[in-house]
Amino acid sequence: MTVADSVAVRPFVKLYDMVRPKITVTGAEDYRGIPVQEWNKEDISIRFASFIDEANADYTPNMFQKFLGQFWDTFTLPPKKRRYMQKLDANILLYCLLSFFIKTLDNSNISNAYVSGMQKALHLYGNERNLFTTFFNIGYLIGCVPAQFMLSYVRPSIWIPTCEFIWSGLVMSISGCSNAHPIYGIRFLIGFFEAVAYPGLAMVLGSWYLPHELGKRMELYDVAWAIASMFSGYIQIGVYEHMNGLAGFAGWQWLFIIDGIISFPISWLGFYSIPDFPINTRVIWMTELEKEYSYVRMQLAGRKQPKKMTLMRFIDIFKTWRPYGFLIPWCLFNINDTTGYFSLWLDSLPQFSTPQVNAIPTGGYAISLVMGYGSANLSDRLGGYRWAFILHGCAWCFLGNLLLAIWNIPYGLKFFAFFCPDIGYSTWGMMLAWSAEVFQDDAELRGMLPAIGSTISYAINAWLPVVIFPSYKAPHYSCGYQIITGLLGVEFMGVLFMLYMSKREARLRGRVINEYGLAVDVEDSVALRDYQISDVDSKIANNKDVEAGNVTIISALEPRADSIVSSEDISEKKDKY
Repeated sequence: MTVADSVAVRPFVKLYDMVRPKITVTGAEDYRGIPVQEWNKEDISIRFASFIDEANADYTPNMFQKFLGQFWDTFTLPPKKRRYMQKLDANILLYCLLSFFIKTLDNSNISNAYVSGMQKALHLYGNERNLFTTFFNIGYLIGCVPAQFMLSYVRPSIWIPTCEFIWSGLVMSISGCSNAHPIYGIRFLIGFFEAVAYPGLAMVLGSWYLPHELGKRMELYDVAWAIASMFSGYIQIGVYEHMNGLAGFAGWQWLFIIDGIISFPISWLGFYSIPDFPINTRVIWMTELEKEYSYVRMQLAGRKQPKKMTLMRFIDIFKTWRPYGFLIPWCLFNINDTTGYFSLWLDSLPQFSTPQVNAIPTGGYAISLVMGYGSANLSDRLGGYRWAFILHGCAWCFLGNLLLAIWNIPYGLKFFAFFCPDIGYSTWGMMLAWSAEVFQDDAELRGMLPAIGSTISYAINAWLPVVIFPSYKAPHYSCGYQIITGLLGVEFMGVLFMLYMSKREARLRGRVINEYGLAVDVEDSVALRDYQISDVDSKIANNKDVEAGNVTIISALEPRADSIVSSEDISEKKDKY
C-alpha cells in the first residue's frame, strides 16, 4: 500500500488535489487536450460560433457605441463577443482592481494615520514612520518570490484570497496598538502576505487578454493605487471630522478598522472570481465552451500557458538577458517613488489644516488615473510602442524630482514639482503589459520577474529612504531628491536596453510577427497558420510548402532578400543563441 492510499493521508491528498493547478479537459473534442499542431482554424470557427461572431464580420457599431468605444473597447464589439469580454471584465478585471485597491488602501493608511493623530497618540517623534515602511518592506522582500513559487503548486483562486484575508485582519489589529513596537511586527506580516497580490494578479490578467485588450486593463489595475490613495485620504478626512472619539477610538484608529471592514468582503470574492489560467480554470461563471475558447484564443496569439516552476527553471532564468532587461527599469521605478513625501511638505506649512493635508495630494492621484488610462488606451490603439509611453513617464518623474532637488523655487512651481511624479508613475502599468508581450512564451517568467523585481526594490527600500529621506529632516532633505534624479536617468536607459535586447532576441531567433502584432517562434507561427507571405518568394514557396514545413518564413521583423531558410537552420540559430 502506498503512502497516498493510507487512511490518515488520504484526506490531505484529496485536499491537495483540490487546490493544485492541473489541466482541465472535458472530452475528446476539447481543444485543451489537442496538440496545437493539429488545430484547424475553420474547425475552431465552427466550434465556437455559438458565442463568437464569425458570421457577423460586417457588424458596424452605432455612433453612440463608437463614442463609448473611444474609452472602452468592448462597446464596439459584435454582440456575442461583447458578452464574452464583459464577462471577463466583470469578474477578472473587477476583482483585480478591488484587490489592488485594498492592498494599497491597507498599505497607504499608515501615512494618513501618522499625520492625523497617530504620531502624537503613540509618541512617534523619532524615525518610527520610516521604520514602519522598512518592516513592511522586509516582509514583502521575504515573501515575494516564495509566494510566486506557491502559484505553481496552489491555485491562484485559493492562494491569493487566503493571503488577502489574513492581511486584512492584521491591518485592523494596528488600531489596538499602544506603541510602535507591535506595529513593527504587524507591518512585517502585512508585507509578507501582501507579496503575492501584485505580481500574482498581473500574471493572471496577462493570461486572459490579448495585446489590444491588455494595456488599458493592466494600466487600470496599476493605477488602482491612485484610487486607493485618494479614498484613503477622503476616508481619513471623514473619520477625523465625524468619528474621532466615537466608541473610545481616535480617528486614526477608526481608519484601520474601516479599512479592514472594506477588505474582508473583497478577499472572499476572490475565491469566486479568480479563474486561475485558461488551461486549468474551473470557475462557475464561465461555460465549458467559454473556458475552452479562452485557452484557444490565447494559444492563437502565442501566449504560452503556465508550467510548474522548479528550482532549476528558476536558476535558468538568470542565464539570459531577460531578467536583467526587465529588472533594471522595474526596480528603479519602485525605488524612485517620491509621491509619499508631498503630505509631509504640506504638513510643515501653517496655512493647511489636517483635512487639507490629507485632501490636497489626492489631486495628484486623480491626475495619475486620467493620464495613466489615457496613455494605456492610446498604446493599445497604436500597438508596439508601449516603451515610448514608459519613457514619457520617466521624463515627468525626472522633471519633478529635478525641481525638488533644486528646492529653492517659487511656491507654485514646487506644487507643480510634487505633482509631476504622479503623472509619470501612472504610466508604469504598461511595463507589465509590455513584459507580458515580450515574454509571452514563458508564463512563469511573466509572474516571477515582477516578484523578483519587487524583492530587490523592497530590499533597497528597507534602508534607502531612512538614509536619504530621514523623517527628522522633513520636508527638505539634503540629498534625497538629487539621488533619485540621477537614478531616474539610469531608469530611462534601462527601458532603452530592454527595447534593444527584445528586438535583438526576436531577430536572432528568427521570429515572425503574428496577426496580433507579437513576435512568435517560427514553429508556433506555422502551427497556427500565421504566415507572413509577403516576405516569401511565391515562385519558390507556396502555402502548401509552408504548411508542410518544407520552408520557414523569417524576417517579418527585418525583411531581407534571403528570407527563405530551412527549419534546420532556424533550430541551429536558436540553439546557438
